[in-house]
Amino acid sequence: MLKHKETGHALLAGLFIALWIFSISPARASSLENMAKSLAKIRGEVETLQTQLDIEKEKHANQITALSSQLADLSVEERRQKTTIEKLEHTLETLSQASRQAEQSGEQLKPVLLKALAHYKHYVLTGYPFRIEDRIKTIETLEDNITRQLVDPNKAVNQAWALIEDEIRLSKENGLYQQAISLDGEKVLADIAKIGTVFLFFQTRDNRSGMAKISENGGWRFETVSAASDTERIAKLFDALKKQIRQGYFELPNPLK
Repeated sequence: MLKHKETGHALLAGLFIALWIFSISPARASSLENMAKSLAKIRGEVETLQTQLDIEKEKHANQITALSSQLADLSVEERRQKTTIEKLEHTLETLSQASRQAEQSGEQLKPVLLKALAHYKHYVLTGYPFRIEDRIKTIETLEDNITRQLVDPNKAVNQAWALIEDEIRLSKENGLYQQAISLDGEKVLADIAKIGTVFLFFQTRDNRSGMAKISENGGWRFETVSAASDTERIAKLFDALKKQIRQGYFELPNPLK
């Protein structure tokens, strides 16, 4: 009798579970299916975001490495410019001493002056490619005046001093200018963005952009940039300088690499 009761209870329980399963409405079953699909979609989106995050982390690390390399290049260039300025300041001191020692003798002062101007001319011809022709013309005019005795040697010392002081000031100033540059084998009038005596960027009337770069032999050459991002960066620099914004953070193509 007990066995029949237990068997009957088991059958009733099974029947109840079956009835409960079959009692789930089609609408609820559909809702559960939709929830499962939503969870799968969210899981996929999370995985996609994680992948994007990993890519961004890698890009950031690469940018930090590139910026560190550029910073090292700029440090080298800064030391080179510092050395150049120290040489110019030494030339100023030499002229000052020569002036004091030869105040009464123009003939003794003349060769010292001409030697200093020759050194200065060589520096301009082989250095930073900013308005070289104009700067050389000014030096040669003074040389000619000294040689032909059209200027008193003591006054010539002051004029040479002023020229070299202008050169030192040039290394500290940023601004917009115009000059003819040699580009792809031809002379082209260009707008120039001068950043001290380290960077020089240009824009031409036919919408070419570029920068001055140091070649392997130590000289300078003008090159156009091909990447749209570099063109945009140069354009932003010109726009800032036109608005008299001379300080701030700018992303620029690196002419040192």
